[in-house]
Amino acid sequence: MPKMSLLSDTSLFMAQTAAAAQPSMLSGLLPIILLFAAMYFLMIAPQRKKQKAHDKMLLELQTGDEVVTSGGIYGQITNVKEDRFVIRVSDTTKLEVGKTFVSAVLRKAGADKK
Repeated sequence: MPKMSLLSDTSLFMAQTAAAAQPSMLSGLLPIILLFAAMYFLMIAPQRKKQKAHDKMLLELQTGDEVVTSGGIYGQITNVKEDRFVIRVSDTTKLEVGKTFVSAVLRKAGADKK
């Protein structure tokens, strides 16, 4: 059996361990990819669902619905225009507000009063 010197054995061992210790590019990017996937499912997807529900609610609004705006104004829709609603706040006061500023429907036009 041929004798190998300690130096050649050590250099051979170091070359094998150095090649095995280098991580692949995928294992370096995997935590970042998982972070973005978690952020999408925890933050972006629920917000998109909420936005779709709000858009659907705005499309279904009609004259006679009681609504509240994002500024906290309560009123009844008296007229629906292309980009805004006319809301009656009191007997003599009407406001025009943009459609996106209506935040919730309190009562639909056909619903019974409590």
